[in-house]
Amino acid sequence: MRGNKFGKLFSFVSFGESHGEALGVVIDGVSAGLDFNLDDLQEELNRRAPGRVAGTTNRKEADKAEVLSGVFNGKTLGTPIAVIVKNTNQRSGDYDKLKDEYRPGHADETTQSKYGIRDHRGGGRSSGRETLSRVIAGYFAGLMIPKINIRGYISKMGPFSATLEDLKNTKDISPYNYPLTQKNEDIKKYLLKLKAEGESVGGRISIHITGVPKGLGEPAFDKLKADFAKGLLSIGACVSFSFGLGEEMANLKGSEVSSSRENFGGIEGGISNGEDIFLTTTFKPTSTIGEKAKEGRHDPCILPRAVPVVEAMVKCILADHLLRQRAYGDGVIDE
Repeated sequence: MRGNKFGKLFSFVSFGESHGEALGVVIDGVSAGLDFNLDDLQEELNRRAPGRVAGTTNRKEADKAEVLSGVFNGKTLGTPIAVIVKNTNQRSGDYDKLKDEYRPGHADETTQSKYGIRDHRGGGRSSGRETLSRVIAGYFAGLMIPKINIRGYISKMGPFSATLEDLKNTKDISPYNYPLTQKNEDIKKYLLKLKAEGESVGGRISIHITGVPKGLGEPAFDKLKADFAKGLLSIGACVSFSFGLGEEMANLKGSEVSSSRENFGGIEGGISNGEDIFLTTTFKPTSTIGEKAKEGRHDPCILPRAVPVVEAMVKCILADHLLRQRAYGDGVIDE
């Protein structure tokens, strides 16, 4: 199986299955001498962890990070960083009846067809649990880009919608990662109702990025927008990506689009222009529905837990492109 590595100069390899001994990540390209704080890393994992927000999965995992290499006395060494998270709350027996049954919308049948073998317990390598490796990588990527601020939020989930202005007017959007925090109780009731009905819902996660220097990205295949698209669409349930005005451009004339650089979402010609970057992703509804959803430990909506994953991938992409641009030599990047 290939395709487990992401990035060029800042890169990481994720490994493990959802019901195996552990999942983890090996990260390469992290500079030496950066301050490391295990509590901060753990907090990022806690944001993604199951069983912490009412209305999401009942499965509870400590998701405790164990750093195996690359860090000493609170500093990064510049060597490969390896981190694992042991699985502690698997109920693999819940999946025994799926050994010979393929679930629509999952990778069950396609994995079997491709490799001739699969780990049917919880989706194996295709499980959303793999994303904890991305969150770990994102933490270390964040150490590389301290001047860049990345905020993800739910901009659409069922009947709930929020704007960038809503985000700007809110400092803390936990626990549901929805800017209009006065709606948190309504969201809780909505998700619990979906869960009781065995139903699910999708939606959109938007990302606002400030402090990005000019010059990240290349003009052809390695456009910054192209790497954003690949990184974000590699998240299991993500089905679309756009930046700036995105799909709205299909309804506008050139004079309307070109009237403001903000419409291009901080990227022109595939290269960052120094302005704020605005990205939007769409996530499908959770595929497990009906009686199987009622019996199992599934999220009626993955959006609240997906926000830190989206943020992590954005951090990894920006850290990688920052290192690539620095390779051109001093004076190229306007930081």
